[in-house]
Formats: sequence, structure tokens, C-alpha cells
Amino acid sequence: MEKKYWFVFCKGDVMLEKRTDGSGYTIPFGEEPPIETKPWTNFHRITPFEDGTEVMTFNIDQPVTNNPQYEMCGLRSSYYKLPLELYLKAGKCLEILYWDHNTKYCGVCGTPMKMNSDISKKCPNCGKEIFPSLATAVIVLIQKGEEVLLVHAKNFRSNFYGLVAGFVETGETLEEAVYREVREETGLTIANLKYFGSQPWPYPSGLMVGFFADYVSGEITIQRSELRDGGWYHRKHLPTIPEKLSIARKLIDAWLSSFRDQEPQKEGR
Repeated sequence: MEKKYWFVFCKGDVMLEKRTDGSGYTIPFGEEPPIETKPWTNFHRITPFEDGTEVMTFNIDQPVTNNPQYEMCGLRSSYYKLPLELYLKAGKCLEILYWDHNTKYCGVCGTPMKMNSDISKKCPNCGKEIFPSLATAVIVLIQKGEEVLLVHAKNFRSNFYGLVAGFVETGETLEEAVYREVREETGLTIANLKYFGSQPWPYPSGLMVGFFADYVSGEITIQRSELRDGGWYHRKHLPTIPEKLSIARKLIDAWLSSFRDQEPQKEGR
């Protein structure tokens, strides 16, 4: 048997293995599951790494505790403990587990679904086939000179300020979703929309698509059903901003970097 990575989850927390040299954490790697499993444990084969290394994932009912080799860690927090490649794969594993848990029965006839491939299920009764769902959202950094629009959404877990964001609706393009979300949440008019990049967001099954935009007109009118606060902030006087794992932070950092690139370099003495 070939060795493979084992991503073990319990209620959204991933099991990390402490490196023997004390240099940090990794994901268990071996031929067999790193911990004892139940006869009914549902194992999922995940897309292997680029070098062909296999990946498996499964859920456990109780977290691993008081173990000198392993510890449980929230997926968000694991970003700061794992190599990026392992963190991203952990996110995909959690999304597959979430999808599996929420698609046990056929939505057409109610029959228990059966796995058909690594990323699909098929109803043995009516033949309905399903794949993991993905919720696409847009996020936009709106700039006005040396100021940026930052908002505090009601669903934020701490007192940081982020960017305007929202889910793409049926029948919309990504660009139309950006303009609509900005209009609904702030009442502002924007222009010069520019694509920045995208990011998987496994909380639980999202894809974030980021843009830059320029302010055109309007006074900020906060949509109170979605946001608690919002305003323009100068680049040198920002409030607490999102963590580095998010595309919101990547957008803000890229925007700040654009000003540093414009500043004249001081001559050495």
C-alpha cells in the first residue's frame, strides 16, 4: 500500500500532527488511518496532490484529546500552522465532508444516495446524479484617492472592517453582482471594475471572486440588515482589517502596495 495524507475532521476541526523535530505541524501521512476508526466510518478519496500523492478524509464523532502526537485545530487557525498546500487541501476535504453530510437522500425520490465517483453521487432508484455545490460570492475594494471603503458586517466574528461582498444571484454575471451589492449595501456608484483574483472559501462551500473599483458618486447609506457600520478610511489610518488568509486582506494589501510603489525611493548616504 502507498502512503497517503489523512485529513481527519471533527465538527469542522482538523487533526494536526506535531512534527517530531518540533518545527511545527503537518497532516498525518501513512498507509493506514492515523487513529482507530469505526466499521461504519465513511472514507472519501480526494483529488491527489500534483505529484500524485493520495489524499483521504473522514469524520470522527469525538475530538482527539490528550494526545502527545495529535491535536485538533479549527480550519481557519490551521492556515497559520500548516503549509499553504496542506491548508488548501484541508479546505477541499471539509467541503466534500459537508456535501456528503447534506446529500444523504435523493432530492427527487428520497432514496438514499450512493457515491458514483470521488465527487459525485447517484440515486440507485431514479438515476438522479449530483455533484458538490459551490456558492459564488463577489468582493470588491472601492478606492477614492488615498481612501478605501471599509465596512463591518453583522456576521463578522470580531471587530474588524472588511470589504463589500455578497453572493451572486441566479442569472447574474460577476460584474452585475458587484454593482448590485455595492448599490444595495452602500448606495454608492462605482466604475472601472477590475478583476483581482479568486479564492476557495470552505466556510462551508464558497468561491470568492475579488475586484477593484473606483468611487464615482453618492453618499454612503448603510444597509442595516447586512452591515453595522462603514466609511472611508485613509490608507495611513486603517481600522482593524481582515486576517491574512482572506482575499479581502489580499485586496487591501495589494491596494496599499500600489502606493508604496509610487513613493520616491530615498537615496542612501
